[in-house]
Amino acid sequence: MDLDDILLEAESSMEKAVEFMSHEFSSIRTGKASPALVENLDVEAYGSQMKLKQLALITTPEARLLVIQPFDASTTRDIERAINESRLGISPAVDGKIIRLPIPELSEERRRDLVKRIKEIAEETKVRLRAVRREAIDGAKKLQKEGLITEDGLRDAETDVQKITDQYVTKVDQHFSAKEAEIMKV
Repeated sequence: MDLDDILLEAESSMEKAVEFMSHEFSSIRTGKASPALVENLDVEAYGSQMKLKQLALITTPEARLLVIQPFDASTTRDIERAINESRLGISPAVDGKIIRLPIPELSEERRRDLVKRIKEIAEETKVRLRAVRREAIDGAKKLQKEGLITEDGLRDAETDVQKITDQYVTKVDQHFSAKEAEIMKV
C-alpha cells in the first residue's frame, strides 16, 4: 500500500462516516412527516425481521401525516406493533388496511432532547473521523519506517490527512447546524 492508497482509504472512510450520520439524522423526528422516520423500523413479519419499507408503501399526503399502506393486509397488525414498540412516540391509527401516523407538534423540551441526540451522533462521527485520521497517520509512519517515504514526505502526509479530516469535520458541523435549525424551527 502506498501513500495515495492510504489517503484515498482515509477519505473514503470519512465519507462513509458522514453518510451514516446523515442517515441517522434523517430518522430523527422533526415537526414534519418524513418516510425516513419509519422506513427502517424492524417489523416481525412472516417469521423474520424485515424493514418496514420492504412491507409497505410509505407516503406523506400532508405535512403532519404519514400513511403506511402494507403490500399484504395480513402484516398490518405486525406493522402497528412495531410502531408502538419503537421509540418514536407516535400512536398509529389503523383504518382497515391503512395505517395513519399523525405527527404531533414537538414541545420545547422534546426539541431540546432531540438536539442533544443529534449532538451525540455528530460527536460520535467526529470520534470516528479522528480514528480514521490516526489510522492514516500510522500507515504513513509505517511507510516511513520501511523507507518508502522520507521524513518530509511523512510531514506532508500528516498535513494532507489533517486537511481531509478538517474538511469532513466541517461537513459534520454543517449537517448538525442544519438539523438543529430544522428541529428548533416552530
